[in-house]
Amino acid sequence: MRKYTLLLTLLLCAATFVQARNQPKYEFRAAWVATVNNIDWPSQSGLTVQEQKAEAIDLLDLMVKNGLNAVIFQIRPTSDAFYPSTLEPWSRYLTGTPGKDPGYDPLKFWIDECHKRHMEFHAWMNPFRVAQKADEPLAASHIAFKHPEWIIKYGGKLYFNPALDETRQFIVQVVKDVVSRYDIDAIHMDDYFYPYPVAGEAFPDVIQFTKNPRHFNADQLEDWRRNNVDLTIQLISKTIKETKPWVKFGISPFGVWRNIDKDARGSMTKAGVSNYDDLYADILKWLQYGWIDYVTPQLYWRIGHPAVNYITLLDWWSKNGFNRDVYIGHGLYKIDAKSSIPEWTDPNQVPKQIEMTRENPNVHGSVLFSAIQLKRNLLGLQDTLQHQLYNYTALTPSMPWIDFLPPNKPVKFNKRGRKLKWEKPAFKNEMDEVKRYIVYKNKVGEQLNEADVRSIYTITDGTAIKLERRKGKKERFEFRVTALDRLNNESSATLPETIKW
Repeated sequence: MRKYTLLLTLLLCAATFVQARNQPKYEFRAAWVATVNNIDWPSQSGLTVQEQKAEAIDLLDLMVKNGLNAVIFQIRPTSDAFYPSTLEPWSRYLTGTPGKDPGYDPLKFWIDECHKRHMEFHAWMNPFRVAQKADEPLAASHIAFKHPEWIIKYGGKLYFNPALDETRQFIVQVVKDVVSRYDIDAIHMDDYFYPYPVAGEAFPDVIQFTKNPRHFNADQLEDWRRNNVDLTIQLISKTIKETKPWVKFGISPFGVWRNIDKDARGSMTKAGVSNYDDLYADILKWLQYGWIDYVTPQLYWRIGHPAVNYITLLDWWSKNGFNRDVYIGHGLYKIDAKSSIPEWTDPNQVPKQIEMTRENPNVHGSVLFSAIQLKRNLLGLQDTLQHQLYNYTALTPSMPWIDFLPPNKPVKFNKRGRKLKWEKPAFKNEMDEVKRYIVYKNKVGEQLNEADVRSIYTITDGTAIKLERRKGKKERFEFRVTALDRLNNESSATLPETIKW
């Protein structure tokens, strides 16, 4: 029995070692928080401020528990706002009434709570959607009443006309307002550009095309539409970087750029819809031109799908990142023990997807749709995240095309008993400002490996820590500290302090 127990212990230790070794120090681990239709938060409109905050904290704590390091929060679902704005009305998903002040600033609250937990905050906006139903009430102050000529009705919904310079400028104003006023880490947009096609209904922009085709010929309506979206993305990107150069810009498109039967560059898929041909979103162009910093294709299909195989698309996107970060979107909402599709009843489906993502050197993380799903019974996925896949801390990837210079290292690092202290180093500008610190540990006589996640004792935004009491015989450890800037560029380490611990 003792031999069996010893063997089991050794096997568990070996498994833990392998898990740690396979977990990268830099990996994007996020979840979308959808506010449209109260999908994730708040659970329903009309809750009190205290109830909304309590739900937010509960959701954030759940994400931290599952090892996530970023939140993609929908702050503008339908040309409305989850923050005080002079440009757009308060969202009806907060109070139930469009334009009604909820009594606090939800965006600031979420940003602050994310940053307290060392999580990035990506502000998710939908650029063109105005209303989910054409006849739903809009706030009296809505821009649609001031400029009805900007609005298009299609499929029973309302949209900003992507062809107009005025709508582009307005969207850019909204983006600049948020980037200027809030300490966000990124602007994020999803797959909704031109709307998904509605059978039997043509998008009503032929008259606009005829009036203002720009340099496009009469048979190039679709190219003209793609150019409308290109101009929007290019202008948003330029505005973000001119306002705060460190703020990232990411897109989470539909999972198929284009099928190979339409384009030799496309994926070996048979999707019924594609970004390029139906949503007029040329994601590859945006990546190639450097207009966006990361792409998160929504690969909500199973491994082995006959038309849109997860493995095929993972490989395709990994080869088409154009030296920008690629993160993969996973559809947790499909996991169901009662699903008619056997693969979604398999508890290993999503863990396998995440492991495949991690094994691909050109892919840098995963995003889960959506946060509220972590409250469900996901066939043990939470246990797998907490104890196998995400049980060690990871930093969000740095982006050298934005900034590659490391900050200065902490100064005056010293010890007093079990307490370690240091001072914040000087910095030249906001880009270089130190935001957090990594405290490393290693046994005396062993070489510190900063790339090994097991060597990280803690990550903190303070300038002092007190070591936890350690059970068993005391050993001599070396501790070092490095500094992280806004983009997780890391400084060199301080000289070691030795503590018997």
